Amino acid sequence: MWDTLRNVWRVPELRKKVLYTFFMLLIFRLVSVIPAPGVDVATVQSAMGQYDMLGLVNMMTGNAFGQMTIMAMGISPYINASIIMQLLTIAIPALERLQKDGGEEGKKKINRITRYVTVGLAALQAIGIIAGLGAIKSSYKNVFGYLTIGIVMAGGTALAMWIGERITKNGIGNGISLLIFAGIISNLFNGILKTVIGIFNSTATVGNLVVILLTTLIILVVVTYVDMAERRIPVQYAKRVVGRKMYGGQSTHIPLKLLSVGVLPLIFAYSFMSFPGTIFAMFGTNSGAYKWWSANMNQTSPWYMIVCALLIVAFSYFYTSITFNPQDIAKNIQQQGGHIPGIRTGSKTVEFLSRTSNRLTLFAAIFLAILSTVPSLLTVWQKVQIPFGASSILIAVSVAIETVRQVESQLVMRNYKGFLG
Repeated sequence: MWDTLRNVWRVPELRKKVLYTFFMLLIFRLVSVIPAPGVDVATVQSAMGQYDMLGLVNMMTGNAFGQMTIMAMGISPYINASIIMQLLTIAIPALERLQKDGGEEGKKKINRITRYVTVGLAALQAIGIIAGLGAIKSSYKNVFGYLTIGIVMAGGTALAMWIGERITKNGIGNGISLLIFAGIISNLFNGILKTVIGIFNSTATVGNLVVILLTTLIILVVVTYVDMAERRIPVQYAKRVVGRKMYGGQSTHIPLKLLSVGVLPLIFAYSFMSFPGTIFAMFGTNSGAYKWWSANMNQTSPWYMIVCALLIVAFSYFYTSITFNPQDIAKNIQQQGGHIPGIRTGSKTVEFLSRTSNRLTLFAAIFLAILSTVPSLLTVWQKVQIPFGASSILIAVSVAIETVRQVESQLVMRNYKGFLG
């Protein structure tokens, strides 16, 4: 590994990208400690101890939400805006045409709309949460005060979105994913450090620390193994003669990831489950609807786990249906003179690919559903607050693997041995 790190440093272009990425992540973390004006942090932290949904938001922002900084909303509004745009692209024909037939210009327009929706959602969420929690200082209890908080936090989200896009363009890895990764790692480190300090203050035990460390290690190993697994479908191409040259005749395969849906079903489900609470919070945390939702649909309640698991399964199949098209794959194989051994071309190939995809999706959905309940079950069983969620670990592992693969590809291009070589 040390040889690989030295190889990374030897390549000027790769060294520049790595340094740029670290520099932008450092800026992101430094900006994340700037407090937002007019917010009562003590009230927010008190509410976080009562309502689990706020803890989930804090986990994804690397404690920026708990400290009520200008980055309190994090990059979550951008993720929600992307989800909304994906759904609208299916529902609105004009957006669908823009995505499919608009080419590069169409993608730019959709990205521009997504940015506007992101800023609007960030401002709306910030005002709604602060107003619902009653966490605004008396001098800011007016329309101008609420607008100030909304604009400042929306500006923080816009800055985070810009940093993520710069990393994607000039650095290594996906910028938005790396920002979430930085927040997750920061929160995980803070959670373990808090537990260690709690041992000396008699508020935690060595057993609590062992449970957290073992759980983290086991989940990391399992998630890494599943994330890297794939189902390889063999494809045989027939020989064909073009002029005096012979083409084809080779065997290859179609790699289908075991966890092709990634973390999106978890994000969809968590966003869906947190949305009612956000709406109820706008009417005040003392309202009956908000109290019922917080009491019966918190992360440790059986109903929350069941509904969330069902949503994860549903969203897994939904995401697969819009990202995997067996008809197109079968058509491309046939046009290139290929076939899957033992499977007839045409409709039989489509049926085989659909059946295989459904089986992989079923496994992925069940795996994600079980993974999502592990932290909650441990919290109930061991009375230990696990400093991460299923989506956090899955995102962290996926981002780390994808970033390493990008570094690998850069090294292989220059004949260097990589991490996996």
